[in-house]
Amino acid sequence: MKKADFIKQLSERLEKEAIELPLIAVDKVLGIIFDSIGNVIKKGDSILIPGFGTFKQTKRSARKGRNPQTGEEIKIKARKVPQFKASTALKEKVK
Repeated sequence: MKKADFIKQLSERLEKEAIELPLIAVDKVLGIIFDSIGNVIKKGDSILIPGFGTFKQTKRSARKGRNPQTGEEIKIKARKVPQFKASTALKEKVK
């Protein structure tokens, strides 16, 4: 599903709940939510959303890798990456 399709589906769901927002507003709200999640994770905090999951930042240590074209060994630097862990409720819903 593309973002535009998701926004349309979200807008339709809001209409059923008697909340009428134009597609542009739904897109803006969704953008603000994603941006806020990114900012919290960037600071090193985590976000727990009951019934959905947890967003957090994890550290990957430095390691050795290989260039697939040449086979040459390369060093991959340590870095921080975002991580999402689905809640049990979400896992059950997807089953």
